[in-house]
Amino acid sequence: MKTRLIAIFAITAFAGSAFAADVIEMKRGVKFDHKTHQELLKDCTKCHSTAEGGKIEGFGKDFAHKTCKGCHGEGQKGPTVCSGCHKQ
Repeated sequence: MKTRLIAIFAITAFAGSAFAADVIEMKRGVKFDHKTHQELLKDCTKCHSTAEGGKIEGFGKDFAHKTCKGCHGEGQKGPTVCSGCHKQ
């Protein structure tokens, strides 16, 4: 039973990462490198509500500016100024 649960978890985790887009193009010239963030963070719940990922409820300008910019500032990695993400 324990082996089956581990196998189901592994398949679910792999399937989520296998089907996620490598780079997501958003509005206003923002390109989000999802694959790189997956590899660096290894914790989908930093952005998603579940470990399986999926659509981010309430995602938009306010979410991105608070969550993404906040994480980049805390970790001192990644862009925190407008032109860092908005490549128009």
